[in-house]
Amino acid sequence: MSVDPAFTGRHEIATAEAMEDLGLRIGEQLDAGDLLILTGPLGAGKTTFTRGLAEGLGVRGPVQSPTFVIARTHPSLVGRAPLVHVDAYRLGSAVELDDLDLDLSRSVVVIEWGRGMAEELADAWWDIELERPVGAGDVDPSELDADAPRIVTIRRESAS
Repeated sequence: MSVDPAFTGRHEIATAEAMEDLGLRIGEQLDAGDLLILTGPLGAGKTTFTRGLAEGLGVRGPVQSPTFVIARTHPSLVGRAPLVHVDAYRLGSAVELDDLDLDLSRSVVVIEWGRGMAEELADAWWDIELERPVGAGDVDPSELDADAPRIVTIRRESAS
């Protein structure tokens, strides 16, 4: 897991474009075996971040929330690891997540809503929390994709 340590910590993100850019810069550094667990409320920018990450990895798109299909694999267009994008929101347990039989060793895996479920999948992972501080609890669904400040906190975690 070779992400520059400068990306760890708290980042203030002003726009969706800036969120995608952060994802892109991190995606350029990821390798097969990297696991990212994204946490945050609806509209915080998890899928927007993942779109940028996919661009940085050079995988086939489009990247959309996999809410109803649970997991989507995006093959590489440039000879790098594929991206497996998972939405664990509808899963009830870590057992259901494990049943997806994700190719963790040969892919970059992003799991939205995975905190509390996905940590058992790897010895180490990136914990990425996205917050939408303004109007977070009462956002009109039509405004979920609107530009609004977000806070992204990136931590390196391990099972030990």
